[in-house]
Amino acid sequence: MVTVSLSELPGNTGHVVLAAGGLDNKVHLYCGERTGKFVHACELRGHTDWIRSLDFSMPICTNDGTTGLLLVSSSQDRGIRIWKIALCGSQSNSKDKFREEKISLASYIEGPVLVSGSFSYQISLESLLIGHEDWVYSVEWQPLLVTSANGFAYCQSQSILSASMDKTMMIWQPERTTGIWMNVVTPKWRFNLAHSYGGSFHLWKNVGSEYDDWQPQQVPSGHYAAVTDIAWARSGEYVLSVSADQTTRIFAPRQNEASPGGCDSWHEIARPQVHGHDSNCVTIIHGKGNHRFVSGADEKVSRVFEAPLSFLKTLNHAISRKSSFSEDFQADVQILGANMSALGLSQKPIYVHSTHGTPETNVNDGLDALETIPDAVPVVFTEPPIEEKLAWHTLWPESHKLYGHGNELFSMCCDHGGKLVASSCKAQSANVAEIWLWQVGSWKAVGRLQSHSLTVIQVEFSHDDNVLLSVSRDRQFSVFAIERKVIKVWMKSVITRQEAHKRIIWACSWNPFGHEFATGSRDKTVKVWGVDKRSSVKQLMTLLQFSSSVTALSWFALDDQRNNGFLAVGMESGLIEL
Repeated sequence: MVTVSLSELPGNTGHVVLAAGGLDNKVHLYCGERTGKFVHACELRGHTDWIRSLDFSMPICTNDGTTGLLLVSSSQDRGIRIWKIALCGSQSNSKDKFREEKISLASYIEGPVLVSGSFSYQISLESLLIGHEDWVYSVEWQPLLVTSANGFAYCQSQSILSASMDKTMMIWQPERTTGIWMNVVTPKWRFNLAHSYGGSFHLWKNVGSEYDDWQPQQVPSGHYAAVTDIAWARSGEYVLSVSADQTTRIFAPRQNEASPGGCDSWHEIARPQVHGHDSNCVTIIHGKGNHRFVSGADEKVSRVFEAPLSFLKTLNHAISRKSSFSEDFQADVQILGANMSALGLSQKPIYVHSTHGTPETNVNDGLDALETIPDAVPVVFTEPPIEEKLAWHTLWPESHKLYGHGNELFSMCCDHGGKLVASSCKAQSANVAEIWLWQVGSWKAVGRLQSHSLTVIQVEFSHDDNVLLSVSRDRQFSVFAIERKVIKVWMKSVITRQEAHKRIIWACSWNPFGHEFATGSRDKTVKVWGVDKRSSVKQLMTLLQFSSSVTALSWFALDDQRNNGFLAVGMESGLIEL
């Protein structure tokens, strides 16, 4: 079964009805008492595809005094059906009273009789609603309205809200004179909240007084699948995150004037990358110049992105202070935003000089407008953007692709000077488990470090960028000494390659002011190591065993005193300890 709905049968019978729909295109009704077992009573036929949503209304009373119940169902056949369940009385009574209703355009099509205990109910098709152009995923009756001060009296308007894969929502109400259900635009409620196929919420508010004016509203946003990596901006203005939902998102603080003391609240201000593969890793390029980051996904290519002009100005508004980029620098940025490609893999730049004219489009171009990708319209946001604008109008252009790895990207990092990027991919052999070094700017591969035999889980540069640390699924860590020249970068030596834990090593982190580092493992331990004169590594201590596997580490030092700081330990259970 795909969907179910539960309601009490009308007539104070003490019986409950359960409606269930699924893959056989039928609505199955089950009856029973509150504490007993449910038995199959009947099935409703009519839909020609999977049933996607069911919802019972509150009990209704007809003009002749009959008590009834309405059930609305939606299907992948693009149709919505309203079923009427009317009390006929006890089985000893006839059904003539129920059939005395006046015949009209909205008259029902009689269906099966539902028997529950000593009571029987006539089921009929009240209406068939056709209007959506794709699967109707959800239908729901208008919520109850309280009509008394004590809260015990309530009513329910005969209004239905439907949502479809055709990217529309419709409101249905019966016409006053004929009773025929129609799609209306003047509902009695003020808000509509929807959850989209892409995992986001959409909220509309009717702000009109004399006429309807539905406007989208701000709602909380975020990833709807596992977050695989995060990175702070070089000055801490924002945090960048990537996820298995195939998006890269930027969150920044904004002063909230409505909160006491004007505290900052965090909002999503940009979605630089909307990809066609699950994202696995990301690193922000440190150093001078424009905002840039490199991301890796379930593909063999790393992609480099650079902030467009629209983001730089939006960031100024978001952080409520002047950015580190002057107006002269922003004037040198000639890319305003980016457009999504048809396959959702590359993002093409939109140049400032190309936005003055609007390209003419033929209304006959593209037979299915629902499948087309809208053109981005990059703008400067002075308040948190809504979902529709985040998804299309805040993209960053892709500047480079980095080819070299033989499998899907898994981890990467950038040195503190913004000159080198290290990356690794999923691997089952030593040849594939290499760490590649890329030179920032030219984006050429300048080094390949081979030490591990399985996937390198994490890589991180030391504070002086002279040492690179890596941890792997082979339960070992490796420490590399990096020698730098004007043109060339290569591995000078492997300082050590050592099996550190009994299980896979998930995380590592350097002391920001020294050559000490910590490793965390599935064996629920965290060990601290020290690099001695860039020639050897020795274990300094082992922290007390944790209650769950250690999956993340971050070392924060308060000053240059090596023992004065914090180590944040993240665990598989979701707990974080300092």
